[in-house]
Amino acid sequence: MNVPLLDLNAQYASILPKIKQEIEKVFDSHHYILGPQVKEFEKMAANYCECKHTIGCASGTDALVLALKALDIKEDDEVITTTFTFFATAGAISRVGAIPVFVDILPDTFNLNPEKIEKAITSKTKAIIAVHLFGQPAEMDKIMQIAQKHNLKVIEDNAQGIGARFDGKVAGTIGDIGTLSFFPSKNLGAMGDAGMCLTNSDDLATKLFQLRVHGENPRYFHKWVGLNSRIDTIQAAVLKIKLPYLEKWSEKRRQNAKYYYENMTNIPQIKLPFIHEKAISIYNQFTLLAEKRDELLKFLRKNNVGCAVYYPKPLHVQECFANLGYKSGDLPIAEEIAQKVISIPIYSELTENMQDFVIKKIQEFYEN
Repeated sequence: MNVPLLDLNAQYASILPKIKQEIEKVFDSHHYILGPQVKEFEKMAANYCECKHTIGCASGTDALVLALKALDIKEDDEVITTTFTFFATAGAISRVGAIPVFVDILPDTFNLNPEKIEKAITSKTKAIIAVHLFGQPAEMDKIMQIAQKHNLKVIEDNAQGIGARFDGKVAGTIGDIGTLSFFPSKNLGAMGDAGMCLTNSDDLATKLFQLRVHGENPRYFHKWVGLNSRIDTIQAAVLKIKLPYLEKWSEKRRQNAKYYYENMTNIPQIKLPFIHEKAISIYNQFTLLAEKRDELLKFLRKNNVGCAVYYPKPLHVQECFANLGYKSGDLPIAEEIAQKVISIPIYSELTENMQDFVIKKIQEFYEN
């Protein structure tokens, strides 16, 4: 048996004819830039996310840059964020000239530790970027309390968590601006790069719509220095067809997670994902803590089980951030977690037989 980490062929099998039909409409109209499918998809996404405004852009990374610009984060401002996340979270901060300030994570959810935030706040701090890692929201109640106390803006990097909830609220709609990624491997993936900003603020939405087209309004009159970052009409057409299936796909991922929880409790060398009592996860990844992680990784790949490490090196010790002065040992929880995490297949088309194969191979590794 072969169980990939993700199988897009299986996902697209039943819906590809509908997608092709919608893409043909784009070809027929030649309306490739901000065509009608963009507005249609933005409206659908706003309804799904229970959010007033959605602004499509070229990628999840650009969504973060646009959010920072919309909140007037400038050169030498400090933005507090987690060290255990995809590079784009901190890369976007640097791209607007601001300084990422990294804090450690919780040992169970791997999300930003709210208790570490206040110690990192200085007179230069302007914002917090909370990341909803692997599809589970960060503790937004505590983060928002801290932000309001210190008059800080909050961006939710929800690249991995569309449709997740914390305390009943949709992830990405709790702070000032939320960001989404539609990278092909996400729960809602495009056929290329695409992203989105979410906000309930009329003023921020107006600014974001302008920023994604070079900061212009009206045309050729520029109030801001923005980006050329419009969601492609073809990608909006793809996402428009896929979005109605998303809730079913996310629920199937939760069912697959439940099957792992019920059938992997007898492997003492691994720790299954912990989900906060207020959170509903969409399981973009199903990430274990594993003894002998690197050896397990090689064994699973050799035995046709897809797996990956997200992420092998925290951001505070990445070479490109050496100038910030962090060193190994500064954020010990993240550094330890990075040596133990391994993600196994969780996608919605996974069968119980395939999951049994994954579980069997993990058991085999530790028994030998």
